[in-house]
Amino acid sequence: MIAIDGSFGEGGGQVLRTSLALAAIAGRPLRLYNIRAARPKPGLQAQHLTSVRAAAAICGAELQGDALGSQSLVFRPTHPPQAGEYAFDVTEARRGAGGSAGATTLILQTALLPLARASGESHLTIRGGTHAPFSPPFPYIQHVYLPTLWRMGIRAHIELRRYGWYPAGGGEVTAKIQPTKQIAPITLTERGALRRVWGVAAVSNLPSHIAQRMASRAANVLKDAGIKSHVEAAHVEATGPGAGIFLFAEYEHSIAGFTAYGRKGLPSEQVAESACRDFLAHHKSNAAADLHLADQLVLLAVLAVGQSRWTTCCVTQHLLTNVWVVRQFLDVQITITGSEGEPGEIAISGRPSATSDLSLITDH
Repeated sequence: MIAIDGSFGEGGGQVLRTSLALAAIAGRPLRLYNIRAARPKPGLQAQHLTSVRAAAAICGAELQGDALGSQSLVFRPTHPPQAGEYAFDVTEARRGAGGSAGATTLILQTALLPLARASGESHLTIRGGTHAPFSPPFPYIQHVYLPTLWRMGIRAHIELRRYGWYPAGGGEVTAKIQPTKQIAPITLTERGALRRVWGVAAVSNLPSHIAQRMASRAANVLKDAGIKSHVEAAHVEATGPGAGIFLFAEYEHSIAGFTAYGRKGLPSEQVAESACRDFLAHHKSNAAADLHLADQLVLLAVLAVGQSRWTTCCVTQHLLTNVWVVRQFLDVQITITGSEGEPGEIAISGRPSATSDLSLITDH
């Protein structure tokens, strides 16, 4: 049984999700302890518990400790990941205690790679938050994450059925995932010239001028920096109120995404400026992968056949923690050049061949 200290490093839900995905794929029992121990609300919250149950459903895992607030979990897969029709609702994890904006995208990321390793096509429906802080919003998954997976041979399509802003949630995402025999390595060290910058400023159940103010301010900030952009203002239907801006920068060889959310008392212009600052910092770094994609690539790269390499605008604690987690499972060579908080480069050796056995996990 692999034992993982959930409080290590960044100590958040990513430790849980990466561990669940690897345990499901490798078919190895897993024990997690100190789950989110240092967080204001420690242990499994609704979105984490839903990720646990999603991974368990895919590989028939037997569970111990799968309850709200639990800081320990035992996860024992009984069979390889199985293709099929799956539906998960974050609200169900709360046992009727009310709605939740628990991130559908994080649940999707937990389930996607195990289902890609299954023998047939799978269909997912996930209900909860689709645009929530501290998680990749749906547009980022659609325009950055999945296109990157496509380059590595993983075919997945997603659709936003309904927006779900924090804190009300109530959104719905569907996904179709094709089986993948072999994950290809990726090289993202040179991004090439900037081709275009675009995005959307969206609001729900709020005055429409808020979206227009965000879009206009973003366009002006980028224009002052010498960058042309097209940012659309949109008013979308959702259960609760919400506002946010989602920017994308398409280079010759990579794409990056940047997000900022509105909140009560925060001027719309400052929301737009926040997303623009993040983009301009990335653009100045000359890195190929934004700071979020950089840590999301780790799990993909260790499962790929061959060496992957990418540059990032910022080596984050999320990245370093994810590297630590995969090292607890796999004897894989990982090199990180650059200090935390600064630009860097990551190289991962991946698997030696498509037939290498993922169950051959090192003892720690």
